[in-house]
Amino acid sequence: MNKKIPKITTSEKEILEVLWDQQDPLTSSEIVDVSENRTWKASSVHLLLNSLLKKGFVQVAGFKKTTKNYARTFEPSMTREEYSIRQIRQEQKDASYTLSRLFAALLEEEEDVDLLDELSLQIAERKKQLESK
Repeated sequence: MNKKIPKITTSEKEILEVLWDQQDPLTSSEIVDVSENRTWKASSVHLLLNSLLKKGFVQVAGFKKTTKNYARTFEPSMTREEYSIRQIRQEQKDASYTLSRLFAALLEEEEDVDLLDELSLQIAERKKQLESK
């Protein structure tokens, strides 16, 4: 989890956002079709996807038949949440303190007792995993 992640451009981040929002692997054409407020040109999507592939942010999920040919489908290689945590860990001098404050803010705002119980169980389980190492 502490592995440094490469910087990405605004356009690359927009492609990732589309893939995270859609939740299904998409071809480059489908990415263009569902992207409304993009800052990149439709003709650039192949270059952006190849860059994201090289940086490890997306992966080829398979192939889909389009008209006469087959097109690769892409999916994110990490969740939006994993990306956010890795960004915080990389960019903050005291990432543990920042994450602790974010978690405290979440707890302060959360009113769903079931969710708080679930978080408590997840914390207890993670502690057990770390203690057994």
